Amino acid sequence: MKSITLKEKHRHKLPMGILSMALLPDGVGLVAGCMDGVYLTSIDKSREPKLLYSHGNYVSSVVSLGGDTIVSAGYDGTARWFDLAEQKLTDSVKLHDFWSWDMTASPDGKHLASVTGQYLAGGYKYEPQEESEPSIRVVDVASKQIVHSLPHVPSVQSVAISPDNQFVAAGNLMGEVRIYRIADGELVSQWTTSDFTSWGIIKSHCYLGGIFAMQFSRDGKHLLLAGMGPMRDPMAGNGKQLWQKWDWQAAEPKMIDQTHEGDAGEGLMETLAVHPSGEMFAMGGRLRGGDWNVALFDMQTGDRMAILKLGFRATEATFTPDGKHLVIVGTQGQPSKPKPKGDGFPDFGRVEVFAIESEAT
Repeated sequence: MKSITLKEKHRHKLPMGILSMALLPDGVGLVAGCMDGVYLTSIDKSREPKLLYSHGNYVSSVVSLGGDTIVSAGYDGTARWFDLAEQKLTDSVKLHDFWSWDMTASPDGKHLASVTGQYLAGGYKYEPQEESEPSIRVVDVASKQIVHSLPHVPSVQSVAISPDNQFVAAGNLMGEVRIYRIADGELVSQWTTSDFTSWGIIKSHCYLGGIFAMQFSRDGKHLLLAGMGPMRDPMAGNGKQLWQKWDWQAAEPKMIDQTHEGDAGEGLMETLAVHPSGEMFAMGGRLRGGDWNVALFDMQTGDRMAILKLGFRATEATFTPDGKHLVIVGTQGQPSKPKPKGDGFPDFGRVEVFAIESEAT
């Protein structure tokens, strides 16, 4: 087993809270999806943050398609194409009537997948109301046409595409996962885990939680899910920091590992990232109680390998292509008071980079 140390290398701030990010092909440039738009910056502070463009609302996701093209999605329900070389928007496609909660690109850059949906009580048991629009949209990048509109149960909050570009997975508030084949839109796997969903019995009665992040393993055989374990008080946020690893290709999908006893505190986990080697993964989010809000785990054994207590909400994590660094973005609260003298709000977006140092034990 390797002993891992995460050593801080860089940190800087952006004016607004960061909800998503993507590294550019050079491995240094970074585009950040923020509450007021998409920023261009870098992981080493060599590039002063610059606001490139905005959506009509928060930017929930941003991806790089290689070269100079990036695509973002937001709470305005659109996907927007931007050319970094020409510094201009080139296209906008309406995907949803409601928010885009999450969007991802296939590894080959040929497809985008975005998920949406609003949880509304459908009956006296507070069961979710049926979707008012397809919860999953798959877009052909070349033509910018929606090629699949796929059903799920709202709200659908996370999406991932398999490493071989063949399958799209989506998870919702009720812990239901559906996996579709991109070629023909056929449903190939479906299951529900109740471990990520709470039914509140204190202060308010409602469902809360869900699967907030998902990633396929590098070999595509397993699907990682992240969120928060059940809690009795929906307002407390004190559920267990939870990940699960599923064999989704089995005749009956099977959970084969999850956060080990003693490894978790309390808080909502919002991001997963798989190391380029496939040997470990990172999970991060908000801290309610405990000693970490970002941690590395061994992919094979599930053992926790390293932890970070950042002091801010980690909204997205990724590894640099060479696997030597872990990049984390997020938000340090949300300022309620402007700076003195009317200079706007304090900068509350965060970018932090950690070197991954390991040695055999």
